[in-house]
Amino acid sequence: MNLVAVLCVMAFCALASVALAAEARQTLDVWPGTAPGEKGDIGPEKWEPIPKGENPPITRLANVTKPTIAIYPPPKEKNTGTAVLICPGGAYFILAMGHEGEDVAAWLNSIGVTGIVLKYRVPGRKGQPKHLAPVQDAQRALSLVRSQAKQLDIAPERIGILGFSAGGHLAAFASTNDDQRQYEALDDIDKVSCRPDFAVLVYPAWLAKEDGKSLAPDIRAGARTPPTFFVHAGNDKIAGEGSILMHLALRQAKVPTELHVFAEGGHGFGMHTTAHPISGWPKLCEGWLRSQKLIP
Repeated sequence: MNLVAVLCVMAFCALASVALAAEARQTLDVWPGTAPGEKGDIGPEKWEPIPKGENPPITRLANVTKPTIAIYPPPKEKNTGTAVLICPGGAYFILAMGHEGEDVAAWLNSIGVTGIVLKYRVPGRKGQPKHLAPVQDAQRALSLVRSQAKQLDIAPERIGILGFSAGGHLAAFASTNDDQRQYEALDDIDKVSCRPDFAVLVYPAWLAKEDGKSLAPDIRAGARTPPTFFVHAGNDKIAGEGSILMHLALRQAKVPTELHVFAEGGHGFGMHTTAHPISGWPKLCEGWLRSQKLIP
């Protein structure tokens, strides 16, 4: 077996070990009963069929009415105490639960971080902004996780949020609007802060106004925003101006921020391996987490 083949086998084994590392310890309901504003007019939850020939295949979950969080702890001996709420993308229409959800949890586990996959409500509800129900779910989930930090063996001051595409918009909204909870408080959990301690935004959508010259009104980036890491491709169908504008706003507010814009990569790569350098974003993010003293 030549050297190239050996290296390929080693790489495959490493990836396989990471994939096997993530196993949900438990799944918790985000809400104690029916989620706010639910009218029962969404069809049953379902997995969409994967289009024939799609490579790599993408798992798509549709019609979510009962939001949950799935807890993926790292091995006990590797646990750093840091946790991340993961928001898959899907245009606020479906959830890409594999390469933007469970696979992310596996990577986080490999660096000693608890991955918490948020199954938030999609599609957008009639008569509401399409992001309202997801934002309610994310804010409640952050408070829920922080309220149970001791039981989950995580540090309540090191709970971040990570999102892709629409999930990136969701993470950005949650990071810049924790002082404006988007629902009426229900119980003691809602007295716990819903502010993430850091954010990772991967090809986030809808951060800028249509002209691309200023941030959208609901992205209130400023001194209260937590440290934020951005990844975008220059040839993304969703322009990177939103990431750049938010990065600049955070710099002006003296909030720690790091921005990576790659020439190639397109949109929706998530944890998939591609031929482009952008596939190395998890390693760059790991370095940033270390620089922020979020992991050792």
